[in-house]
Amino acid sequence: MKIRTAGLLDLARIEEMHRSSDIRLSEAAPPAVRLWSLLSSTLSALLPLSQETLMYVAEERGKVVGFIQASGQPISLDLRRARVLQVLNLQVADGADSDEVAPALVQHLCNQALERGALRLFVRVPDRDPVLPAFRLQGFRQYATEQVVYADKPERRSDQYPDGLRPFKRGDDRNLYQLYRKVTPQGVSQLEAPTYREWKALHPGEWTGGLGPRAADKQEHVVDRIEVVGWVRMMRGAGARPDTLQFMALPESPLPAELADFGISLLGDSDAPAWSSLRHYDSHMIDALRGRGFNVLLTQLLLVKELAVRVPKPVREKGLVPSFG
Repeated sequence: MKIRTAGLLDLARIEEMHRSSDIRLSEAAPPAVRLWSLLSSTLSALLPLSQETLMYVAEERGKVVGFIQASGQPISLDLRRARVLQVLNLQVADGADSDEVAPALVQHLCNQALERGALRLFVRVPDRDPVLPAFRLQGFRQYATEQVVYADKPERRSDQYPDGLRPFKRGDDRNLYQLYRKVTPQGVSQLEAPTYREWKALHPGEWTGGLGPRAADKQEHVVDRIEVVGWVRMMRGAGARPDTLQFMALPESPLPAELADFGISLLGDSDAPAWSSLRHYDSHMIDALRGRGFNVLLTQLLLVKELAVRVPKPVREKGLVPSFG
């Protein structure tokens, strides 16, 4: 088996494999699951090849039997400057040996990413996905679990909203980053966004799949109590895409419940369903939404592989000068 960079002549075979996986997923999962996967860079979210991505194919006896695709993170980032990559797709053709092809493709991508100067590879994998072992065998480890909750018609339970609620304003980004650091376990924040600059770069694409709405279709508020203790964003869907609610909040009752009610109020008279993506450590917000008509749509595992360890710059310490009385 040979692994090489994908070329133009491989596109038809790649699209054929991708369509085959789409059909299998459509038969096994509700349409909303497939739509979420496409918008959130979950594994199997094929990017158009007009966008800059890394793509490699596995070839056996002159026939392409698998491929892997990755992009910079966020997706729009120039690959030449990308230090963090997101794995978007790993497919093995029907009839090929998945236990052999998939790990070889993952290993090749890791080697190529390291040569390009990347520091980390991230991947979202649906729970119990058959390709999960291929990533684990190449040293990927799980650092978080993500749950997507979905409601056809969310229902408020109260008109009591958090004290200190106000519209998001310019300059709140740094306050929001401080809230992110408070609600996110240190092991996760150090991987994803150890600095404000890195968090700011990920912020647009991490939750919206790089498909940000127009300002008129978005409302954003914070809960300001000297420091920011909560945040909610509502984004209108378009076409078949549901409305999106995003939350961050300290786990202090009754803040999560009140913030959930306010978020639902922002949907107004919309007839569209709504969804929200929350991590395992946001259980207080998941519980609040489940009490308001939301159900868990799917669970995704967030995996990372460290390709290079960043060594912090040495800090020069002042020498101690003896003092004689």
